[in-house]
Formats: sequence, structure tokens, C-alpha cells
Amino acid sequence: MSARNDIPPDTVGVELLEHGVAVEYIDGRTTLYRGIPEPVTDTLTTPPKKETHVLVTDPTETEGVMLYVNDLKSHDDILESTGVGRVILDEGEEEELFPGVTVRRLGGMRTEVEADPDVARGRVFVFVEDDWTESSYEFVTESEAADREDAAAADEN
Repeated sequence: MSARNDIPPDTVGVELLEHGVAVEYIDGRTTLYRGIPEPVTDTLTTPPKKETHVLVTDPTETEGVMLYVNDLKSHDDILESTGVGRVILDEGEEEELFPGVTVRRLGGMRTEVEADPDVARGRVFVFVEDDWTESSYEFVTESEAADREDAAAADEN
């Protein structure tokens, strides 16, 4: 089997924790994306050569669908057994992963993710990682971003 096939995702379990986002794969294993996701209100562009994982939850925030973008490491059988999907994009291509969530492959091995949480009807997370670093992001509305900034400022006082 090729490691460059698009693979449709299955529904995975999601648990939103104070210290990160836990994803339970359909094979029963769990992974934790550590850290409080940084809010994004418009478009997220990843650094070159980073793995990009997109998770969209359902409105209950207890399950969702996850896709790896341009993952060349994971074998098809592994993705299929976990429920994680994969989309492969050539430079300049774009694809709507879910309603309200679009990814584009930019030059320089960068990925651009654009999302509208209102259209997605759930929470939209993007996890960007390599062997050394891991970053978490969540697409939010402008008002949610302002509310989070106000809450953070209040916590500092």
C-alpha cells in the first residue's frame, strides 16, 4: 500500500482537559495534545515541514473527526485502525476538509488552515508538531478571542 493515499476519517473520542486535548482512537489508544490551544481568528499558516493535524469536534465536544494533512510517515493500515484520516495536497492545492474548514498547501512545504467555527458547528483544533516541538491552536470567533483575553487579564490581576 502507498503511504500517499487520502483516507477518510472515522469518529474518534475527544476529551477537553485543562492541560490539553485528549483523543481516543477507535482502537482504544489515547493521545494527549498538550497545552492550552492558542486562539486563532482567521487563518493559520504552519512552519515548513511540520506535521499538521486538524480535529473538528461535534457540538457535544465529546467526539470528533481528525485528519492528518500531508502525513507521509503513517502507513494506511495504521490510520485506518485508529480512525484518523489523511489528505494529501500538492503545492497550490486546497481542499475543504469539513464544512467551514479548508486547508491549502503553500509553497515552502507550509500548510494554511482556515476555519469558521460557526459553520463547522463544533470546535476546530489544529495541532502542529515535529520531533522537537508541539503547538496547539483553536479557531475561535473574534468575540471569543476578546473574552479569552479579558479572562486572562483578570487572572493576572
